Amino acid sequence: MRRNRDDATDVLPSLWLARPAPLTAPRPAPVPVSPAPDRLRPTQPAPPAATSHRDWETPDTYDHGGRLFFSIVFWFALAASAELWWLKTPAGSIRSVGDVLLAGGRLTGMIGGFLLLAQVLLMSRVGWLERWIGAHSLLIWHRELGGAVLVVILAHVGLTIVGYAKLDQQQVLTETWSMITTYEDMISATVATGILVAVGLLAVRTIRRIMPYEVWYYVHLTMYLILLLSYGHQFADGEELMTAGFGRYYWVGLYVFVLACLIWGRLLGPLALNLRHQLRVDKVVPEAPDMVSIYVGGRRLDRLHARAGQYFRWRFLTSGCWWQAHPFSLSAAPNERWLRLTVKVVGDHTERLPHLRPGTRVLAEGPSGVFTADRRIRPTALLIAGGSGIAPIRALLEDLPRGTVVIYRARSADELVFRQELDWLAEARDARVWYVLGSRDDPAPRQLFTVKGMRELVPDVRRRDVYLCGPAGLVDTSVTTLRRLRVPRRQIHVDPFEF
Repeated sequence: MRRNRDDATDVLPSLWLARPAPLTAPRPAPVPVSPAPDRLRPTQPAPPAATSHRDWETPDTYDHGGRLFFSIVFWFALAASAELWWLKTPAGSIRSVGDVLLAGGRLTGMIGGFLLLAQVLLMSRVGWLERWIGAHSLLIWHRELGGAVLVVILAHVGLTIVGYAKLDQQQVLTETWSMITTYEDMISATVATGILVAVGLLAVRTIRRIMPYEVWYYVHLTMYLILLLSYGHQFADGEELMTAGFGRYYWVGLYVFVLACLIWGRLLGPLALNLRHQLRVDKVVPEAPDMVSIYVGGRRLDRLHARAGQYFRWRFLTSGCWWQAHPFSLSAAPNERWLRLTVKVVGDHTERLPHLRPGTRVLAEGPSGVFTADRRIRPTALLIAGGSGIAPIRALLEDLPRGTVVIYRARSADELVFRQELDWLAEARDARVWYVLGSRDDPAPRQLFTVKGMRELVPDVRRRDVYLCGPAGLVDTSVTTLRRLRVPRRQIHVDPFEF
């Protein structure tokens, strides 16, 4: 999806690797490397290409204030929503089992409605929210909150129906039908609940992994329909909101705020960006048998405020591509002339991208993500990439300080992407690049991602920020190893292959 002192690049001992050769010479075939580290013989690459590099002698501080503020406001607003139920429940009004069930139904209804609004806010793509929380944390929060929304809403439905059935002395099915057909806006609420259950089932990890991105994207759009369908039910049937007063005005304020964020993040912000920059495809360059780089040009790109490691959602206005937007990371640090994204061909949409013609109009949303150099808290860094995760890692190498170490995991030398560029950057940035080749079952790559292997390769790993991008298996294994090495969590930055 997306992203050396006297010697610039090295090969890892005990593996079958392609030795880096001078860039003016043809690339040699893979050769076995001696297991003894002192017998490594890295070669000198050619001088780097002319690019603009940035240096920071000291890292920028990570501001946790926004995240803390958002967390405080979230819990305060959730408590206020529950408090509305308390204020609307007279003392002594809960006497029977039916009353207890109905009280639970009302309370879970207020909490579920608030969590649904929070879920939509997390999908709004407003820049301040991503800067405060981070793209990876937003993904985790969105996933976990989605499960909570489903459980709480189902509890609300069940408790309310059974509570009224107890009070009316009716069968549950009879009471259910009566509520659907006689209560105002109950049919729309029933449809919203059905959609929510369907989305929850499709969000199961096993199903999501085999689902095309396009399907998952449009399934997610139904969250807006759920919000719309449930709006009338909340204000028509909710005792806390049906009459004028603080509760009603508070709830309307929540809706207005969330909708404003949604309109700005999803519509007005992207519209302004694309009118200002007029993006078009410049050229498409093959990088590997199943990977291409797309160069995108436009106006005033120096004012785009994008950074290496970030991603955009790209929509190419050509046949078969115009109706969907996909997230791809920048594979080179942005400059005033072009942006570059690198795409692995894995599905119907990406199969069309190698055939894009120069001049094709591009609509972009972003930049998004905090997988950036300014998030580090240590003077040096370690970058770990697997497969097409090299795209944002290669871009980050331009922005990180001298002395950075890169571990690039691939199955074979033919799958290495940006080999020449990495060699250039390693020389220019005084970095060290390790190309780690072999299948996941080969003993040497497995040894590297152990505590002993990582400590031998990067002895000062605890004093580095670590950036990881690649398949879930690589990221999970690396994070586990880093934590066993006692690398603090705040020094581990992840850009996973997830949507």
